[in-house]
Amino acid sequence: MKIAIIKYNAGNIRSVDFALRRMGLEAEITDDHEKIRSADKVIFPGVGEAASTMKHLTANGLDNLLRELKQPVLGICLGQQLMCRQSEEGDASCIGIFDEPVLRFPPGEKVPHMGWNQLTDPAGDLFKGVEPGAYVYFIHSYYVPLCTETVAGCEYITGFSAALHRYNFYATQFHPEKSGPTGQKILENFIAL
Repeated sequence: MKIAIIKYNAGNIRSVDFALRRMGLEAEITDDHEKIRSADKVIFPGVGEAASTMKHLTANGLDNLLRELKQPVLGICLGQQLMCRQSEEGDASCIGIFDEPVLRFPPGEKVPHMGWNQLTDPAGDLFKGVEPGAYVYFIHSYYVPLCTETVAGCEYITGFSAALHRYNFYATQFHPEKSGPTGQKILENFIAL
């Protein structure tokens, strides 16, 4: 099985690679369009800032490439946010796979939302064998509101989308690669799609 991890100017790419290695899987970290197109699974991880990252993706044609992919694609953290329509972070126009805005958490609680929190109503292929209330690891200041494509929610200041699904596109706001056995199960479910 060929797994491509999209290489771009974002952090956290190596931790996804290490998580896959722990599962006995090899992945290639690449920005080569042909290698990404020919992969069986594509992972779009990321930690960073939306506007500058979109600028980089657009300059390299990776935004258009992502929209065209037909195999299962998993966006993680910033990856989920960039797969949405627009982000309040730097007023960035994003890839638009999910027709949803990305909003900044309102003032009140501590932002970023960082640490372990519980999933509400996990559903669908990505969450087979994952119980409601399972803990996963988050670190983010922006969120996607609950919507028709939400396949798992979470509560922090407000309810938000912990995961999204549309066609062959899956995305998690949390980091499955840092979420212990639950995160590994979610990655296994993605690889098994």
